[in-house]
Amino acid sequence: MEPRDLSDHTVYRAGRGIEEVARDRGLDPDDLVKLSSNENPFGASPKAVDAVRDHADRVYSYPKTSHTDLTAKIADRHGVDDEQIWLTPSGDTALDYLARAFIDPGQRVLVPKPGFAYYPMSARYHHGEVDEYRMEKSENFAQTPETVLSAYDGHRIVYVTSPHNPTGSEMSLEDVRTVAEETDEQTLVVYDEAYIHFTDSPSAVDLVAERDDVAVVRTFSKAYGLAGMRLGYAVTPTEWADAYASVNTPFGVTELTCRAGLAALDDDDHVEQTVETAKWAREYMHETLDAKTWESGGNFVLVEVGDASAVADAAQRQGVIVRDCSSFGLPECIRISCGTKPQTRRAVETLNEVLAEVSA
Repeated sequence: MEPRDLSDHTVYRAGRGIEEVARDRGLDPDDLVKLSSNENPFGASPKAVDAVRDHADRVYSYPKTSHTDLTAKIADRHGVDDEQIWLTPSGDTALDYLARAFIDPGQRVLVPKPGFAYYPMSARYHHGEVDEYRMEKSENFAQTPETVLSAYDGHRIVYVTSPHNPTGSEMSLEDVRTVAEETDEQTLVVYDEAYIHFTDSPSAVDLVAERDDVAVVRTFSKAYGLAGMRLGYAVTPTEWADAYASVNTPFGVTELTCRAGLAALDDDDHVEQTVETAKWAREYMHETLDAKTWESGGNFVLVEVGDASAVADAAQRQGVIVRDCSSFGLPECIRISCGTKPQTRRAVETLNEVLAEVSA
């Protein structure tokens, strides 16, 4: 017996971890700087870590109360009803839940290219078909309504990311509204705000109150530093509450994850430190890297280096892990996550050395 044909499925290529690189390179893990996965360089919210310790003896219990409390707290933050929050084990799973709820076999979705691999993955898991709209490097990866709508043909779901991974480009709220207005009534616009904390641009949550064809996806992995806990959510129209109950995995968000999320929402100091350092790191990389960079609204910077594989490999040998963007369809680019100030300075120094060697 064999699984169904998965040959057309996109494979998600995660950034390499410190332990993996250290083992392969024969290096000391403590000497490595990992800036390949857009993680929080300060780690998890300290309040979240304390909450996990304080509630460790609760792991025998299903997360009924904590799930309800976290849902209510998120809803209050956004000024929406509790029923509008689809709490999920990661932002990726929020995308999956929306695909479960909206895609019938054979229906088509529209995804950005380059873009996050899980958009097409989640659609194909549910037997959807995938088309792409191109974000062109020659246009600085601009996201405009025309960019999306030129490829639109009655798709069931249209995915928009702002700030966009891996380019860092953004789409204005008015442009998102235009996309929603210009697509069919039965087209869902999924607006992925995984990196919203790192930009001054407004959230699209207000659009959800105005329309019944927009959903916003968020994650706790970035600004809150809970990537290892797996926590995310979607903000949806109130009318979709029954759909969430039908597609939600029973107790998918664990007790400790809920407790960590509740605590992280109160850790304003941690978020502020994370965001301000990311903004500093972006500017530092723009000013000091000896390579073309693009303006970014996320906690990362896209850099054109020529041969991304060679540059990323050479940087690894010197203990700096960055993301080769070949899997995004950008074999000439790397993506560098924003680290602490010492980490970012070391990464820039190392990469400038590597770029000089490669060009020579």
